[in-house]
Amino acid sequence: MTNCHHHFFRSVVCAALAGAAQSAFAQNQPAPLPPPPKWETLATAGLTLTKGNSDTLLANLGVTSARKWQANEAGLGASFSYGEASGLKNVDNVSGFAQYNRLFSERFYGGLKLNAVKDEIADLDYRVTISPLAGYYFVKATNTLLSAEVGPSYVIEQLGGVSQSYAGLRVGERFEHKFANRARVWQTADFTPQVDRFRKYLVNAELGASAAITDQVSLRVVLQDAYDSIPAPGRKANDIRLISGLEYKF
Repeated sequence: MTNCHHHFFRSVVCAALAGAAQSAFAQNQPAPLPPPPKWETLATAGLTLTKGNSDTLLANLGVTSARKWQANEAGLGASFSYGEASGLKNVDNVSGFAQYNRLFSERFYGGLKLNAVKDEIADLDYRVTISPLAGYYFVKATNTLLSAEVGPSYVIEQLGGVSQSYAGLRVGERFEHKFANRARVWQTADFTPQVDRFRKYLVNAELGASAAITDQVSLRVVLQDAYDSIPAPGRKANDIRLISGLEYKF
């Protein structure tokens, strides 16, 4: 009996020590890392078609994607618009952008923005703008963002068949607010004058609103204004577009 008691006691002690060791090992294991932030992507599409006394077509496609991780922010986007009226092309443009920001504090950041645009109706074969920047978030809340950016820029373009490049100064601003009912509004503006010829400047602005239909699909309407103070010969300085359609969130 004594040997049985000793054997039972040793078994209990060994089991207790093994359990304690396993518990200590589990406590010393680091907590699993959260999954890396994903890209948030929006695809947009709009189509207007009329037949009868007037024949018109206006189509717009676009995609934007953004990601925030640690002290980094990145954004990409591209859009294409095409339109006809009575068989004559009156809209044909494509544009894209890429931006990277590095946060130095909760609100202050530096970065680089690249823009490219081609607009056949404005006789713009290409325009590429490279803009290093310093930016600041004046408002940085869960549902509201307001930021401003400033920095030099370099513009390379072929406008009206003439190729040129020049140094500019870019001042930019962005606002966005998300409502509790899954609606949002946003507004952006960029002003880029040529540093040695201030009467030549570019202004690009956008005002938009969207309202969710489902978790992934929303209705949207966007007003865009592109202004070139010295356009191509025979072209107007201002191009205004009002675009409505759907957006799909990935």
